[in-house]
Amino acid sequence: MTSRGWLKPKFWQKRLRKARNAVASRFFNTRTGRRLLIENIGPRVVSMTVDAGDHLMTFSPSDYIGRKVFRKGHFERDKVDRLITVLRERGLMRKNGYLLEIGGNIGTQTVYFALSGAYAHIVSIEPDPRNFALLQKNIRQNKLDGTVTLVNCAAGATAGEIDFFMNAHNHGKSSAYRKSASDEKTRVAVKPVTEVLDELSINPADIGLVWMDIEGYEPVACRSMLPLLSRRVPLYMEFTPLFYGPEQTREFIKTLAGFYENCLVFFEEEEQEMKVADLPGSIEQYDVLFLP
Repeated sequence: MTSRGWLKPKFWQKRLRKARNAVASRFFNTRTGRRLLIENIGPRVVSMTVDAGDHLMTFSPSDYIGRKVFRKGHFERDKVDRLITVLRERGLMRKNGYLLEIGGNIGTQTVYFALSGAYAHIVSIEPDPRNFALLQKNIRQNKLDGTVTLVNCAAGATAGEIDFFMNAHNHGKSSAYRKSASDEKTRVAVKPVTEVLDELSINPADIGLVWMDIEGYEPVACRSMLPLLSRRVPLYMEFTPLFYGPEQTREFIKTLAGFYENCLVFFEEEEQEMKVADLPGSIEQYDVLFLP
């Protein structure tokens, strides 16, 4: 470069690009920057993979859960950690127990549970074909194939097929019940939980925890796993009176109270122990652990 090279337009254009890129890199490494970036990625990008520190996570950038993972590096991992702590404090962890996960989604909680080493093996059931493909990838790329068994079906009362409604923007809201006119209907396999365990040659007595989040289909799934409820296996679920409606909420509470006497309701700051029969039906949604 000549002594007057700095006077050339190209020199300043290059310097400005470098400065702009440096500022953009710093900004997009903040939570606000990551939120703006992920919310403005076009539909041509169908999946992304992030390094979350102790694992990799692949997701759809158009999905609510994927966007949370991109922004925060995890999706509700604190809930898994909190539950494991509670189970350990109450002496409810079994060294060689199995975790039965009903509603595996893309594998966020599946991976967190597997990395914790709290359970010898995990069986994860997921019906949504979009989620299941990502669930498979996330288990495989984190080398958890030997720890996790995946089952592509819904948990229901009888074996066969059911209509399944896929939410376009939040794959975690997909359900056997249509919640939005924009939901895309498909057909998915359905099996009773007892049949899934039987096909995998898993003794119900080996299940140390059932973890369930299936967007309002919990009452149906519970009817398909009565041997587990009869054994009073610890059962953690997202309990949603908003989806069940008043009558079904009352019936569901009555059914669960026939197996479990006490439960632990998880509020934002604390857990509150109560009788299952006293579970609130007026709160739209909350997490609850049914105690053996």
